[in-house]
Amino acid sequence: MTTSDSPPSHAADRNGRPSGPQLSLPRGLVVLLGMAATVVAAAGVRSMAWFIGPVFLALVLVIALAPVHSRLRGRGWPGWAATLALAAAVYAAVLSIALCVIVSVAQLATTLPQYAAQSRELVASLSSVLTRFGVGPEELRQVAQSLDLGKLVQVVGTVLADVAGLASNLIFLLTLLLFLSVETVTVGKRVGRIAADRPEVAGALLGFARNTRQYLLVSTVFGLIVAALDTIALLALGVPLAVTWGVLAFVTNYIPNVGFLIGVVPPALLALLTGGPTLMLIVIGVYCVLNFVVQSLIQPRFVGDAVGLSVTVTFLSLVFWAWLLGPLGAVLAIPLTLLAKALLVDIDPRAQWADALLSQQAPDPEPDPDPDHNGGSAGASARWRRRRRAKSDDVVEA
Repeated sequence: MTTSDSPPSHAADRNGRPSGPQLSLPRGLVVLLGMAATVVAAAGVRSMAWFIGPVFLALVLVIALAPVHSRLRGRGWPGWAATLALAAAVYAAVLSIALCVIVSVAQLATTLPQYAAQSRELVASLSSVLTRFGVGPEELRQVAQSLDLGKLVQVVGTVLADVAGLASNLIFLLTLLLFLSVETVTVGKRVGRIAADRPEVAGALLGFARNTRQYLLVSTVFGLIVAALDTIALLALGVPLAVTWGVLAFVTNYIPNVGFLIGVVPPALLALLTGGPTLMLIVIGVYCVLNFVVQSLIQPRFVGDAVGLSVTVTFLSLVFWAWLLGPLGAVLAIPLTLLAKALLVDIDPRAQWADALLSQQAPDPEPDPDPDHNGGSAGASARWRRRRRAKSDDVVEA
């Protein structure tokens, strides 16, 4: 640990924080400590995934629909009525998604057993093809024996246990949504108090909320477009459960970059059972034209412009948050990354180099209006504070 050779100074900045020489650590040690802290924090988050996932989902839903409250208040509605309308909108969104998923799963469970004979014929033909390539009957028999009914029952039991846990989480989620909707009334005042003392923190939090709304808006619009196109195409091809696969395409659209791959597997397999390899290839081709072009080529450009994250960062965030929080982390990967960026990068002027690496387009350096007095890092910090203060003041006043 080293200290500066200059005498200690007790000067303070405009917020009352010491601005004199501070104790410093070697940069390599700082990096190692940061990596160790990241590992410990990730382990803690992963152990609490059952709690953090639903809480953040509720927060994102309330943030997405919070403009309903402000607009109703602007039209003269009383506070309690606007809060009830916000809570009703949030509940309607959650229950609609849950109802679509439940109906789709029920239709899937009642329809798939009808194709048991086709699946056995498919397995038999696949076995004959494998035999031609040197895979003997003994190996195939061992694979068939490994797929016994007892293991299938265990899998079904695990799925039912997960469904029961999801039901309990849904009750917790609905309760939390009510509390967050009520707290929306005082958010503006709280952010105003934060902005009075820490304008950079208020600006970062407001930027997170704004970018999250833009991301959800873009993903929802493109998800509806993709779901409608997929449903129409599957209905025209005669693939069963076309509406169910459309709902799946809408949900997987919130998973960046690889949602297309998740959404194409079930309808392609069902097309294989009903119409053979030709229909399966047609379904895959249609999905490639519709989903891949929209979700992987067009939508990431809009998402990047809306939230300010590069395509590479969105993909890496998907892998990281899916590993950390499970399937819900994959769906919430972009909002979680935006929150982490707001708390770790946007509030710290010394971390603006990281913003240039994370952003879709690196911002051009701004000229210093007072190079004599605000040169170097001090000038950059001052310009950064001015931008943050202006953004936070504008949003709070709005």
